[in-house]
Amino acid sequence: MKRVAVIGAGKWGQALAFALGKKCDVVITSRHKRDIAGFVTLDEAMECEMIVMAIPAQAVREWLRAGYGFKDHSILVASKGIEAETGAFLNEIYEEYVPASNLTYLSGPSFAKEVMEGLPTALVLNSRNRMAAIEWSGLFPDFIKTYVSTDVVGAEIAGAYKNVIAIAGGICAGLKLGENAHASLVSRGLVEMARFGREFGAKEETFLSLSGAGDLFLTAGSKLSRNFRVGLGLAQRRAVDDILEEIGEVAEGIATAKALHKISLTNDIYLPIANEVYAIIEGKDPMMSLKDLLNRRRD
Repeated sequence: MKRVAVIGAGKWGQALAFALGKKCDVVITSRHKRDIAGFVTLDEAMECEMIVMAIPAQAVREWLRAGYGFKDHSILVASKGIEAETGAFLNEIYEEYVPASNLTYLSGPSFAKEVMEGLPTALVLNSRNRMAAIEWSGLFPDFIKTYVSTDVVGAEIAGAYKNVIAIAGGICAGLKLGENAHASLVSRGLVEMARFGREFGAKEETFLSLSGAGDLFLTAGSKLSRNFRVGLGLAQRRAVDDILEEIGEVAEGIATAKALHKISLTNDIYLPIANEVYAIIEGKDPMMSLKDLLNRRRD
């Protein structure tokens, strides 16, 4: 039986500990001690051969700098996002500290609540080392169907970008724009994320798979999505800090929207939805953003 440590004891980390615990000996840890089953110190967790990283994307670089000593671990990255300050993808940050052959990235539609209830879903294990992805794939329980891919960049972009479109979906719902508008938004969001992915060498089919369309369709239309709930709050002209305090969890789409805005300016990439989400986060009237999107000249 494999011994697996989950780093990050939020809802997603606990859900993964629950799922992997069906086949593995699993422990879990975080920066602050939690009264949950299997909780251990970080030192104890790092003695495991396989590590799941479920910490927020914006904290990854700091954690790797301060708390990580590589011991040939096989690492499953379970967070999704782009570093706001630098625009770096998570795989770029991790590969500064860990060989790419030891890294696998989890993607696909997966609300923590439903995983904890043992409800069925399908996920993708993405790695440049196909054998590492296959090994992780074999550790998931029967209620999670797994697929293997080598398109790490595509999975990273899809997993991060869908959170921004989910904020837009929440804004659309909060403004009561209707189902037609929501379907139009999500489908154009998929086109936009695929356009962005092409700029960085991602495979087109990744955005039509579980990693792209599957995760996007899940998060862009459900109140179980933290980012969707951020959008609902923004539609009510509430302050971002107040929205996040009410949610009580990290919503990665906020920082990712800032990163995408920066990348779009630096690389001259047309990202109308992501840039309007960024503008709304920064204080723009959502109805003005709607008007600007409807009147834009480019596809």
